[in-house]
Amino acid sequence: MLKIPTFSPLDRESRIESQESRRIENLLKYLTFSPLVFFMLLLVVSTALAQVKKPVAKKRPNIIIILADDMGYSDIGCYGAETQTPNLDQLAKTGMKLTQFYNASRCCPTRASLMTGLYQHQVGVGDMVNTRTAPAYEGYLNQNCVTIAEALKSGGYNTFMAGKWHIGQAPEHWPVKRGFDHYFGLIDGASSYFNPTMPYRPNQKLTIALDDKEFTPGPGWYSTNAYADYAIKFIHENNGNQKPFFLYMAFTSPHWPIQALPEDIAKYKGKYMIGWDKLREQRLARQKALGILPQDAQLSPRDKNVPEWDSLTPEEKDRWDTKMAVYAAMVDRMDQNIGRIRAELKKSGKDKNTVIMFLSDNGASSESIKGAGFTPEVQAANNKPASDPTSFTAYEYWGANVSNTPFRLFKHWEYEGGTATPFIANYPGVIKPGGQSNKPAHIIDLMSTCLDFAKVPYPKTYNGNSILPTEGISLTPLFTGKTWKGHNALFFEHEGNRAVRQGEWKLVSQKPDNKWELYNITTDRSEMNDLSAQYPEKVKALSALYDAWAVHAGVIPFDKLEKRKGEEF
Repeated sequence: MLKIPTFSPLDRESRIESQESRRIENLLKYLTFSPLVFFMLLLVVSTALAQVKKPVAKKRPNIIIILADDMGYSDIGCYGAETQTPNLDQLAKTGMKLTQFYNASRCCPTRASLMTGLYQHQVGVGDMVNTRTAPAYEGYLNQNCVTIAEALKSGGYNTFMAGKWHIGQAPEHWPVKRGFDHYFGLIDGASSYFNPTMPYRPNQKLTIALDDKEFTPGPGWYSTNAYADYAIKFIHENNGNQKPFFLYMAFTSPHWPIQALPEDIAKYKGKYMIGWDKLREQRLARQKALGILPQDAQLSPRDKNVPEWDSLTPEEKDRWDTKMAVYAAMVDRMDQNIGRIRAELKKSGKDKNTVIMFLSDNGASSESIKGAGFTPEVQAANNKPASDPTSFTAYEYWGANVSNTPFRLFKHWEYEGGTATPFIANYPGVIKPGGQSNKPAHIIDLMSTCLDFAKVPYPKTYNGNSILPTEGISLTPLFTGKTWKGHNALFFEHEGNRAVRQGEWKLVSQKPDNKWELYNITTDRSEMNDLSAQYPEKVKALSALYDAWAVHAGVIPFDKLEKRKGEEF
């Protein structure tokens, strides 16, 4: 069977040029003529060659991955929010949105999976960064994986990171030891935005690092600004360098504690006094208008932990309105800094040849700042208004239920509310403006996607260690309007919560019930109609798929794991 070669859009102009050159060479090869004819033909050929367009081949692109922290599915404008996110909205308008993109439902498992193109258990971060002896739960990236930075650096890229690491707290596991040329940010999982090394748990040490050294923050610090400052610095210092760059911009925003700058809070104070039910309805209506969700999509019931809005006192309503205003201000400030990064790209002439991908590490967080896990000082700060920079609080179930509109549950669970994220991809001249896809895709795909754009092979060995084959599939065909085969199935597990997604079907369970529920995601994205009793054979088939994957990935049932050694965040 004749195999017809295929070419990417980036190769087209150079292919046309080579075809034209061969045509002229063949003409000269096969003609016989007199010297006069030869001279005349030579003149004609020279003129023809001069007219052949000689385009400069498009260089390998710069690649930027921007990761938000604990941000819900509906928290940016182009996914239904009232929050002002003009930079992300413009990236979506001139790029592409994926409406069924998945993460691993928790901070460090997602970061481990995203960075390696493998499931988090395969690389040693099956739970959190707690130290355990089981290979899938060591709490840091093992040596049988490579990071995107390691792979791209081997392929000729400069590699930079700014922001939250959270996949290896010991210095031997820091970003500069995993392929990044330069790093600035928070090694740990969370911190105050104004005083980032202030401990919030007993006996805790938090670290801001510059490359491989601890860094002492100065006055006027606000984490979202500080991390973007260094991202811009890294891009600027790469100017004039012939190598393309990879930047992993991992914001801590809007992870608790919810803290924002006064000028940003002022934009939103009072906008949430209509209450969470109306806010969720308004967000869903915008999602339908934007085409993010189908017209028949339903809003999941208000979470059982959230009371009737009208049952609150005026003081309680104002307190929640303030928390939501601060949360929105955090997302707004993140968007402003994305705008600053884009401005630096444009200033240096790199904006036309840079791939930008944006997503969140998990769904919105219902966590609270209460209990013995926090210092007495922090527990006291939890009672201050969120607009006070010395506060240390969270928006809990009440806010998270709005952020995850229209889905059920939150960060930590494997329902859509825990695992679904906005996803935006932008690459001028390659990704067509205004595109959108509902194909299920996953963080494991980002490694293959980056290497595909960079024309760098995925390694079989690295530093003398065998590297596990990637689990991901490049998204570049999907981005460029070609056929994308997608995944046979996608798998999820975190602390005993489980799921498998295959086609339109999703099988999901939560501990401690451990009962499989079956949903048709095409007709029931909010997972409200359990079809497990109606389709027992589908439950059996999907649960068998999950069990085989769990063995493959090294998953250990959560109740059989040894006790944690270390801090959860």
